[in-house]
Amino acid sequence: MLRTASQPIVRTSAARGAALIAGGRTASVQVVRRRVHPPTRGIQSVAQTDRDTITRLLYSIGTKREVERYLRIFSSSSDVSQPAKFAVIKIGGAVLDQVDELALSLSFLYRVGLYPVVLHGAGPQLNSIIESAGVVPDYHDGIRVTDAKTLNIARRVFLEENLKLVGALEKLGTRARPITSGVFTADFLDKDKYGLVGRITRVDKRPLEASIRAGALPILTSLAESESGQILNVNADIAAGELAKELEPLKIVFLNEKGGLFHGVTGEKLDVINLDEEYEDLMGQSWVKFGTKLKLREFKELLDHLPRSSSVAVIRADMLQRELFTDSGAGTLIRRGYKLFHHDSVDSIGADRLRQVIHDRDPDVLAGDDSVAGVLHQLKQAPYTIYGDEPLDVVAIVSRPDGEVPVMTKLLASRSGIMNGIVDNVFNAIKKDHRKLFWTARADDENRAWHFERADGSFTRAGKSLFWYGVQDVQEVERIIQGFEAKGRISRAYLPVGPPAHPHRATAPGTRSYSTSARTPFRGTSRGYATSASSSSTESKRLALIGARGFTGQALTSLLSGHPYLDLTHVSSRQLAGYSLDNYTKASIKYSDLSVDDVRRMEKDGEVDAWVMALPNGTCKPFVDAVDQGAKERVSGDTSVVVDLSADYRFEAGWTYGLPELYSRPTIRNSKRISNPGCYATSTQLLIAPLLRFLKQGAWPTVFGVSGLSGAGTVAGPPAADGRPTTAAKISPESLAGGLKPYSLTDHIHEREAGHHLSRLISDPSNRMKVAFVPTVAPWFSGIHSVLSIPLSQSVSAKAIKALYEEKYGHEKLIRILSDVPMLPDFENQHGWVVGGFQVHSDGDRAVVVGGLDNLLKGAATQCLQNLNLALGYDEYTGIPE
Repeated sequence: MLRTASQPIVRTSAARGAALIAGGRTASVQVVRRRVHPPTRGIQSVAQTDRDTITRLLYSIGTKREVERYLRIFSSSSDVSQPAKFAVIKIGGAVLDQVDELALSLSFLYRVGLYPVVLHGAGPQLNSIIESAGVVPDYHDGIRVTDAKTLNIARRVFLEENLKLVGALEKLGTRARPITSGVFTADFLDKDKYGLVGRITRVDKRPLEASIRAGALPILTSLAESESGQILNVNADIAAGELAKELEPLKIVFLNEKGGLFHGVTGEKLDVINLDEEYEDLMGQSWVKFGTKLKLREFKELLDHLPRSSSVAVIRADMLQRELFTDSGAGTLIRRGYKLFHHDSVDSIGADRLRQVIHDRDPDVLAGDDSVAGVLHQLKQAPYTIYGDEPLDVVAIVSRPDGEVPVMTKLLASRSGIMNGIVDNVFNAIKKDHRKLFWTARADDENRAWHFERADGSFTRAGKSLFWYGVQDVQEVERIIQGFEAKGRISRAYLPVGPPAHPHRATAPGTRSYSTSARTPFRGTSRGYATSASSSSTESKRLALIGARGFTGQALTSLLSGHPYLDLTHVSSRQLAGYSLDNYTKASIKYSDLSVDDVRRMEKDGEVDAWVMALPNGTCKPFVDAVDQGAKERVSGDTSVVVDLSADYRFEAGWTYGLPELYSRPTIRNSKRISNPGCYATSTQLLIAPLLRFLKQGAWPTVFGVSGLSGAGTVAGPPAADGRPTTAAKISPESLAGGLKPYSLTDHIHEREAGHHLSRLISDPSNRMKVAFVPTVAPWFSGIHSVLSIPLSQSVSAKAIKALYEEKYGHEKLIRILSDVPMLPDFENQHGWVVGGFQVHSDGDRAVVVGGLDNLLKGAATQCLQNLNLALGYDEYTGIPE
């Protein structure tokens, strides 16, 4: 139900309990450290821990989905041109006394490919040395008065502490670069009053970005230089704020020894501070004084300068992983915040503003299943309340007919709305107004946990889940749902008890089904998150297949025969026109010979909902043009989806490349023109993608592919017994004499295809990626072996390589990860892709991985069905056998 236009970021709810931090966090970190190495081994053993093992260790403090979601978000937060956009971490001087623990926390980030900009103070260390030299530290307004002697000591202390932290990181195998000058330019703050203290006037981020591009964490001090070259002391908190203003990072973290800000009277930790609502009141509190008042003032000035999506976290060093990689977070979160509203009419918030939100975020509208006008019309059917915040970063609509249980029909959030925890705030506001509530979500929503955590119960059926809170009795739940169904408020698919589905709606034998589930409600607070939850369609739709004679067309018709909702109504083949389609059992169909004019007319009249082009390369365009022309002439109704199995549109702007496991599923779901990837190209891209981060600069991977006879092309075969033409493999087993035959040794279309699309996944897409590919045909019928050899930019263990694939594909239903080399029986006649045989050369500079798929299934027909399902609103795996 919650939809965002880009990858979302989750922020804390307004009511995070201190119990989540006090006591629990330390134990979590200890568990992580014990798992990293046995107690008898030193901290240096972390240096041998690879990125993916570290990722697994993070699962001990958060769910796998939480961790992987944040890793994905943070990893995409910066690019080559702006590599310092992930985080600014300011380290208090007292935290430096636990340098090993601090280095371990920062090393975690480095090991998962994240590069924060780290800036530290050294106040306690400086005070200790000054006092031992017989000098009493002098402060005015919380600012250290700095004379020449103090500055000289400060420079030495800063350098020593900086090198101590850099050394601790390097000891763990984490590259770090000390940066003690050249970043901050400053003027004298007030020379007569404060002495050699600076007010930062300019931040040069180039040294920081150069460090990150070189693969090293930048470790800064807060010393600055004037235009004339005079070294000036700057408060580290202020320096961190100026740094954040320049970089505008995703995260701003202040590490201190206390782990947050605390109420001066009750002593309780402040979980969340919304400055727009609470700042004036806080600053007027008697206990807010001195350092606390200064920090709040600095935080407000900083956040007023930054986008509202930015926030500040004040935490302990050992809480860093929990803050970054879990929904529950840690310490104190400070954000600008917004006041919430709830209105009972569209006019109260502005019809045009609401229309834009629905247009941009509503999953049903984006999928073409509904319209903005339709959503607004539905609002008029019953009383409703619209909840949200002032800029409409979150909008929720609750339908509440008099005397009936309310239903939350929409929950639409922007990226900023999720980042700042407004989603949970809005949901909590709804709970205050309604003691009972029902809402829906997709059963395959990767963030279903958000719904379960907020529900007292749920029911899952046919790929959809219904959630509720405030109702404990099952019979009452069923009575309410039956009332909803009778009045059209929700679909019958949600009814726990009811008549059997229409035969065409039943799950076909062998296909994947979803079971009913119930979950215990989650008690406790967390940073809430949910994504779009539009239900999967169960509406019957019609499909026309153009070019069904080949092996791929035959495989696809067999799959469609088991699809519960998608009906094959037209099968076109010039050579087979008039013959019956034998491998389709849902209806009696004869081949026809559809002309371009037939296709245009059918599209104009809306005779089918989707077209599949299974034609040879170079012959598809006239038929696609005919569909496009018919769509323009159509008077009403939605235009059809086209999936092209040839290579004609795999490089075409305006077409979506349909490889769901690697590229955007939402884009496929919202697309009308989809190019189905090539068989070799599918396996090649799936093989290479997890290793792109370790690809050696300037070197390109090589894939040696071995395909069965069906992958090397077809020719006309001898007539069948009834006289119908048949198709045969272009290369016969006899011609191979029991061996292999390499072909198209350079410039194969799949070579260019794989490189073209993988370029979208590298940090600099303009630096086009190349893949060296050599295809070979073997004397079996179907199935492709692909052997990847990839140069590495750094030494990575074989175990770590395997973990990369588990991280990337562990949740994918059609991908299996093996330890051994996949053999032909592992993928022949199978609907998915398998990978295994992970090896690294003894020099550590080259990895070898083996993948396999059936070229007629996951390499063509099965993948086509995935794309059709997504584009037509079905569950992605409908009709695909286990």
